[in-house]
Amino acid sequence: MNAPLRPVAMGDGHAERIERPDGVAIVRSTEPLQPYPRVLTDRLRHWAETTPERLFLAQRTSEGPWRSLTYADAWEQVQRLAQALLDRGLSPERPVAILSENDIEQALLTLAGQHVGAPCAIVSPAYSLISSDYERLRYVLGLAQPGLIFASDAGRFARAIASAAPAGVEVVAVEPGGTGATPFADLAAASPTPSVDAAHAALDPDSLAKLLFTSGSTGMPKGVVNTHRMLCSNLQMGRQAYRFVQDEPPVIVDWLPWSHTFGGNHTFGVALYNGGAFYIDDGRPTPAGLAKTLRNLREIAPTLYFNVPRGYEELLPHLREDEALAARFFSRLKLMKYAGAGMSRTVWDGLQDAAAKACGKRVQMITTLGSTETGPTSLLNMREASGPGEVGTPVPGVELKLVPNEGKLELRVRGPNVTPGYWRQPELTAKAFDDEGFYKIGDAVKYLDPSDLDRGFLFDGRISEDFKLATGTWVSVGVLRGRILEHFGPLVREAIVTGHDRDFVGALLAPDLEALRRLAAGLDAAAAPRDVIAHPAVRARLQSLLDELADRAAGSSERLVRIAVLEEPLSLDAGELTDKGSCNQRKVLERRAALVETLYASRPAPEIIAWRGL
Repeated sequence: MNAPLRPVAMGDGHAERIERPDGVAIVRSTEPLQPYPRVLTDRLRHWAETTPERLFLAQRTSEGPWRSLTYADAWEQVQRLAQALLDRGLSPERPVAILSENDIEQALLTLAGQHVGAPCAIVSPAYSLISSDYERLRYVLGLAQPGLIFASDAGRFARAIASAAPAGVEVVAVEPGGTGATPFADLAAASPTPSVDAAHAALDPDSLAKLLFTSGSTGMPKGVVNTHRMLCSNLQMGRQAYRFVQDEPPVIVDWLPWSHTFGGNHTFGVALYNGGAFYIDDGRPTPAGLAKTLRNLREIAPTLYFNVPRGYEELLPHLREDEALAARFFSRLKLMKYAGAGMSRTVWDGLQDAAAKACGKRVQMITTLGSTETGPTSLLNMREASGPGEVGTPVPGVELKLVPNEGKLELRVRGPNVTPGYWRQPELTAKAFDDEGFYKIGDAVKYLDPSDLDRGFLFDGRISEDFKLATGTWVSVGVLRGRILEHFGPLVREAIVTGHDRDFVGALLAPDLEALRRLAAGLDAAAAPRDVIAHPAVRARLQSLLDELADRAAGSSERLVRIAVLEEPLSLDAGELTDKGSCNQRKVLERRAALVETLYASRPAPEIIAWRGL
């Protein structure tokens, strides 16, 4: 960790604060937001005219080689698809619903819809491919009321479409098979007419550009209105923060689903807005999916890399063990960014050590703070962070409102990147904003250094996740979860904090079974998870770590008293994990309620590990 930091040009990150008599503070960037286009496809046209032969999109074929598209090719196809959408009378009231995973056709169809006011409602593929009752898919399609449905492979999505799609809606597919779906090639064969330019010229920057849906962790998903102004202003904010992309177009290799704002708005948008190359990674941060990601990263060296913490956790052992992979990955990497969840210190330090070993320099690691409703970026760390959780300062054009709330600073956001509300849900929209028009994002922050505003903020948890113990003491779940993950290091992948209205704090720990197996000397390599977790050496190590953490806690709200290690991994099918790999704590607690009760039994069961100081 003594290696120098690879230099990279970032925004200045300066901020100013206005204190109000009631304790509320307004914080904003001192750098003005520069002009941005009316519609995102204006940037596509710009690059098609100025750098027509530059690579824009690439995707692996089933045979293995990369299929690529230049900016000029993409612009031509977007205009053809835009005409096809106009011919079908599509509009914000009759959008295109996209059900399948990231691919070139989805990108082109989304941009075509944005270009002429026929927006896409992009739905998580998990609602079609994992769900058995299709309840969420039926709900979001009912909310969107699409006039066309796109699924790359109609056969894979046939059951979901038959079960959840409104009657009579046209289905378009790259691979129709025998389903009767319209071939995507038919849409791409349309010849643009002057109506495409007329429809584009008539667009209002504040009209619907796309619909994205929240994860629905507290109920059914909400349809977040993403306007053209939201998308374009937020990408301009990013261009001023990632200043180096103004001099060198980025190269991005990315898997993040476009049904989420991190992947679909931010990461894809950074490439397009700045004339970069976007390689669609067909992998996932899972043991099975990681092999594809590693293959891609061995061939394509990114200049910017974005991922969720789980993705970095899966990648890190390979960067440590495979020198050629690490050398390629870090060869021209200027910045790593994580979002969607907290990162452990162990992974943070491991990535920096791997970079230093591979190229002699550390690579700047940052995170941001935002949500689907904020485009997503509201705060961004433009300076070297000392560790995980530092979310930086507001990006140009964004105002923060810091409201004292139960000993914390509740964050609210206002700016051109903020949604006007939820699609066809005015009651939810009204609840989401305060009387000054600030969006109530639900997060808390605290000053890294109250005397130096430019050092920015630390994430201080979700207001809605925090709870009180039976004593009335507040527990800051996000902060405690981060502390648990850092302390238990590579042995634990996720921590679900418990204790609402209970006498003490507990946690369900999702282990890294392979890390535990390395502790279990003499245990058969094929031993079941139960036997690994019950091994005396494993239990002794977890007991020691629990005792150390509990002994140094400042009070009951910070003291972890009992833990239960999960034998069954967190389930994507059951909604415990999102398709980004982040954990839905509420769903885990609901699904594993019986185990939580065991955690709080008056006499702990043998599998429960309890603090010896109690």
